[in-house]
Amino acid sequence: MAEGRFSIREFGAIPDGVTNNAQAIQRAIDEASRSGGQVVIPAGHFLSGTLILKSHIDLHLEKGAVLIGSLRLEDILDFAKLFDDDNACTGWDGGCFLFACHERDITISGEGEIWGQGEKVFFDDDADSGAHECPLRAAAFRPRTTFLEDVEDLTIRDVTIRNAAFWTLHMAGCRHVRIKDIRILNHIRGANNDGIDPDCCRDVIITGCLIQTGDDAIVVKSTKPMAARYGGSENIVISHCILYSRDSGLKIGSETHGDIRNLLMSDCVIRDCSRGVGIWARDGAVIEDVHVHHLTGSVRRYADGIRVDGPAVWWGKGEPIFIDAAYRNSDHRYPGKIQNITFDQIFMKAESSIFIAGEQAARVSGVTLADLQITMCPQGTQPCGYFDEQPSERNIYPHAIPALYARCADGLTVRGRVRFTNPYSMEKNGLFMLEDCAGARIELTEEKEVF
Repeated sequence: MAEGRFSIREFGAIPDGVTNNAQAIQRAIDEASRSGGQVVIPAGHFLSGTLILKSHIDLHLEKGAVLIGSLRLEDILDFAKLFDDDNACTGWDGGCFLFACHERDITISGEGEIWGQGEKVFFDDDADSGAHECPLRAAAFRPRTTFLEDVEDLTIRDVTIRNAAFWTLHMAGCRHVRIKDIRILNHIRGANNDGIDPDCCRDVIITGCLIQTGDDAIVVKSTKPMAARYGGSENIVISHCILYSRDSGLKIGSETHGDIRNLLMSDCVIRDCSRGVGIWARDGAVIEDVHVHHLTGSVRRYADGIRVDGPAVWWGKGEPIFIDAAYRNSDHRYPGKIQNITFDQIFMKAESSIFIAGEQAARVSGVTLADLQITMCPQGTQPCGYFDEQPSERNIYPHAIPALYARCADGLTVRGRVRFTNPYSMEKNGLFMLEDCAGARIELTEEKEVF
């Protein structure tokens, strides 16, 4: 064994894709952690139950290596038994494959692959009558690919993570995080298979990533139990990523139990997502000092299961920008404050409005949108005419679709150009619509389509 390198084969791991190698790989991790070193996953298919990552290791997947997460309940650590959370959106049940807690100096690297086997838990029941767009049904037991809590100095680079069964990279209370040049290739219709979830994290850089997911591609949040332990999320940079999702490309919330501030999001491609950038306040936190620039791509509506009482319930209706402070439910707990938000150089094809809305008791303030170039054009098969504020008491409701809609938003500044293509009608929907907004300055111009 080379000094500082700990090959899992030398600890008895078998690359047959069938044997549970958790004990062998864990021995290699434990040994490497004692003095610091690289745990090497060589070429081959290695199945494993939960692995507990330790300080001062580099879990390194060589080219041709496939580390496979078990889908057997008895092989997976149930980390969520250590805390309670009444927010069903978070979905803490299911355990996780790669786990770390209260560690430091951990790296996951290499040209190999981590395989969550998510394609084995999803199935298509044709709920959307042949459109093949709605979320797939899923098995009851679906582990996260990772749950990394309170890790300081965390690096994840170069690896490919494929077909997560639930959230892919969930980092909670982590500090000094670098995620660079990774690929997340999940099922495009997989429910809850988020790409990267910084949860109550600080000092995070995410760059150069290619992410394909059914759920949100990158989402910054502050869940209830993690906010109680670590506070909110702050000092996060996301740049130079290509994002495919049937939900939001870049998102903040909706779990907002701790303040979220000081975020930069830039130079990303948003490709065929249901929303471009979304900011949700629901649980009382302040979201502030978020700055987004240089995005391009397209957003559209997707079909869901057939409903006789209204529209599809898939979150998002093709909004390029979505900012919303609304009551989560009928108890009318204060949703939180959204303030000091800027967007510029946004080039997007869209099927619904730029949407900025608060409540009278939770007004959005200080939002500036500049150098917008939005093309309102049909791209999918679904009808327009609905606003979507899920999850909230307002839910989904019929509404005209202007290029810009704002409610209870103070100090709003918008400058840009909008192009309408059929069936969008200036006479019917207009450039913008404001309700209970103070101090708004709107400079939107219609750019005529040239044939």
